[in-house]
Amino acid sequence: MTAIVLYCRPGFEKECGAEIQEKAAWNEIYGYITLNKNQGLVFFHLHNPEDGEVLIERLPLKRLIFARQWFLTLTDKIELPDYNRVEAIVDALGGDWQYADLRMETTDTNDGKALSKFCRKLAVPLRQALRKKKILTEQGDDFGANLHALFFSGQEVILGYSLGSNSSKHVMGIPRLKFPSQAPSRSTLKLDEAFLYFIPKKDWDSRLTSGLNAVDLGSAPGGWTYQLVRRGMMVSAVDNGPMAESLMETGQVKHYQMDGFKFVPAKQNVYWLVCDMIEKPQRVAKLMMNWLLHGYCKEAMFNLKLPMKGRYQQVMDDLQTIKDGFAEHNVKYELYAKHLYYDREEVTVHARLLSPPPLAK
Repeated sequence: MTAIVLYCRPGFEKECGAEIQEKAAWNEIYGYITLNKNQGLVFFHLHNPEDGEVLIERLPLKRLIFARQWFLTLTDKIELPDYNRVEAIVDALGGDWQYADLRMETTDTNDGKALSKFCRKLAVPLRQALRKKKILTEQGDDFGANLHALFFSGQEVILGYSLGSNSSKHVMGIPRLKFPSQAPSRSTLKLDEAFLYFIPKKDWDSRLTSGLNAVDLGSAPGGWTYQLVRRGMMVSAVDNGPMAESLMETGQVKHYQMDGFKFVPAKQNVYWLVCDMIEKPQRVAKLMMNWLLHGYCKEAMFNLKLPMKGRYQQVMDDLQTIKDGFAEHNVKYELYAKHLYYDREEVTVHARLLSPPPLAK
């Protein structure tokens, strides 16, 4: 049966499955879910196989919170021989379709990581064979279809495809970021990934550039502040806890030792508001909404911490709180949320108004 395979963080399969079912139903597309628990895989089996391509074209992957990557199956599980695996995969594909890229993938588990060496070794001869058969085109087409080979072992693989215009550019949707040794905490990777994910590269020179003013609520010891400083911004760091001396020595950081919920900027010249406070998500959502509506900032990047149960519904409720606040004031806005790779029990949200803030003084 044709299915859409979705990758997510291991342990969040239930949330990923609930979301794809709900958003597919909005598009009048129906099916049922099977989960590979704690393997980061969800299978959405389609009642009508023809709906698969419609959904992966119509529903932006960016609108799915818990899915990192997805593809539409071309085959069920293929049993591979001990030898001539390349030939078996090429034969299973046939010659009806062409693809712009090949993604060799595994589960995001210890077993999957152990398979990565096998995949790298197999990728070279497989690419060569696919190109020889004209199944794989020359590289450089960002909008062609990607061929996915999801390996469960050296003897089992599922083949499928995604659309280059509506899929992650990273294998399995996982960016590999290097932890900067100067950063005071590993949380810095969360904001780095968020900027890379939410802000188009063409806009970096205007939206992620030096000279901008930023506020970091709940900043200590400075993991998120570090990402703002390294991009040349001037930062108001708000936290009762101490900031890393290395950041204070840059001259770009002013530390306010106070509660982040009580801080209000003296001037309306803040571009970025970022926030990774360990607080109830409802409180954080309302705070971020109010900052934007009052014109205290232009854009906000923040994390919403997830409860142990009812995580998907909690996220949807928090996002709806923000949407309702914006709708009440009749403003146009951009609002995206994603369970990023470097997130754990939280989702990252990006929000900005596309019309003037109605409560600005």
